[in-house]
Amino acid sequence: MRVYIPATTSLLRVLIETSEFGTPPVTAFAVTAGLREWYVDDDLEELEYAATLEAARASLRLLAVDPDSAPRRVVVSAELPQAAVTVRDDLDRGVVWLAAPVTVQQVASVHVDDSEAEPAVRVAAAVVDAADLGDADAENAVDDTEGFELAWYATQELGPLLELMAQRAP
Repeated sequence: MRVYIPATTSLLRVLIETSEFGTPPVTAFAVTAGLREWYVDDDLEELEYAATLEAARASLRLLAVDPDSAPRRVVVSAELPQAAVTVRDDLDRGVVWLAAPVTVQQVASVHVDDSEAEPAVRVAAAVVDAADLGDADAENAVDDTEGFELAWYATQELGPLLELMAQRAP
């Protein structure tokens, strides 16, 4: 089953250094019955994109409590056995829990904001909780991040990506 795990650049460093990340139950997103019902779409690619967007929004919540991470949304796409995934549509559409940490071997790709998104992501991470509670201005700030497409990276590109980001950091 393909899952989309919200992350940060700090969590990517953990993945590279230890070959795994996440403390079970790891919250992730996938194409579930709840997501299919919400988006009323049969196109698997569109549904996977919707799951990715849900994970990207959750990444903002992680950034809000991780000041050491670059202000970029990160989504790790992984292929897991069905037995390792518990659907939790009762929590929110597309939510799944993972029974074990995700290993680098299970990672299919990683999606990360480009540097141009950093100002919008920084603002959105600071107000994502208010957006969740219905604050219209905060919702607009969070929605602004969706105007930035996440770039695709293979696992072997993560080390060089993090190194390049560290060189550009102030």
